[in-house]
Amino acid sequence: MVQQGSGAIVNIASVNAFYQPDAATIDYGAAKAALVNLTKSLSQEFGPRGIRVNAISPGPVSTNLWLGKDGVAATVGRADGVDADTARERIVAAMGGFATGRFTTPEEVATLVLLLASERTANVTGANYVIDGGLIKTT
Repeated sequence: MVQQGSGAIVNIASVNAFYQPDAATIDYGAAKAALVNLTKSLSQEFGPRGIRVNAISPGPVSTNLWLGKDGVAATVGRADGVDADTARERIVAAMGGFATGRFTTPEEVATLVLLLASERTANVTGANYVIDGGLIKTT
């Protein structure tokens, strides 16, 4: 990228980088916070060389991690003695709910990656885009 004088890097962070710290996922949250910081630093270093660096911070995404047979919802459901759907509803409610009422899809995250990697966003760098269905209530 440096040799050609252009390029785009899109890092996948997480709302865990700045959402209510949780001792159960301290390593994950710290790593994602570091990635957001690295994104900003690299954008400053490589922006003058034509390389854009941005990040995306998804909230819960409808993948096996959350919704699979051994995912978060199923694991919490087994621990609480309820089915996975009930556990998922409780988890979402405990997080404060989503304005859209649903998890983000992998395709929605991929669409945002494509947009940030494209020339349509040629002057966007050092940004962190949140895609979380309205989970994060602050600016």
